[in-house]
Amino acid sequence: MPLSIACHQLSFSVSKEQNRRRILQVLEGSQTQLDIFPEYAMGLPPSGLSKDFVEENAEPLGGRFVTSILEQTEQRGSSVVFTTFLREDDAVYNAAVFADQGRVRGLYRKIHLFDAYGYRESELFTAGDQLELLDFRGFKVGLAVCFDLRFPELFRSLAYRGADLFIVPSAWYQGEHKLEQWRILTRARAHENTAYLMAVDQARPCFLGHSLVASPLAEVIHEAGEDQVSFTLSLDREQLEEDRKLLPILQLARPDLYRKLV
Repeated sequence: MPLSIACHQLSFSVSKEQNRRRILQVLEGSQTQLDIFPEYAMGLPPSGLSKDFVEENAEPLGGRFVTSILEQTEQRGSSVVFTTFLREDDAVYNAAVFADQGRVRGLYRKIHLFDAYGYRESELFTAGDQLELLDFRGFKVGLAVCFDLRFPELFRSLAYRGADLFIVPSAWYQGEHKLEQWRILTRARAHENTAYLMAVDQARPCFLGHSLVASPLAEVIHEAGEDQVSFTLSLDREQLEEDRKLLPILQLARPDLYRKLV
């Protein structure tokens, strides 16, 4: 049976509480099996993230931001992927949460922090060091966040563990060549692993928008514009299997040789 998914390309405000309420409101009206939201769901000042802002807003997994969304999924019998500034002991992680009917089914702490284009995300967060893969309604879902798209090794590692659907909440800043990079990287990560990929970005004014769903054969199934929008679609497991028979990349790869190159 196809998996129905809603992607919500929003522009989050500086207010964590306002963003929390907005996510709950969107979920209340959703009719799909899975909803996906962009990165930095806890908020973002107009001037960009700062250490003080992250420290002020970070919460443990049992904090109100996460638990209220979990409660909503339990009441609705639904699932959602969203992000949080996750406080654990003395560290804060930029984390993606996969919530399913009131439970945390997946938790991914962003591995590749955005230290590029003059930005220093490593000054705000601690880098994660674990992959995250989970079973969901016939798919094996691998989680990644935004800048991770530039590192094919992460996605190939997930693919070797069985991933056939990548979900990538993002806050991809606008800039020269950034749209071209976004389109290339999302499609490449899907195609080189013959998997579906869903990258849900924040909308303008700061971010690119253009949330994109790519097929295992690098087809753009859907691409949004720059503005805030929600769109729904269905992913077909049978089509995935047909594509992998046509292009058996993982069977033809030679990881025994690649290990010697690292």
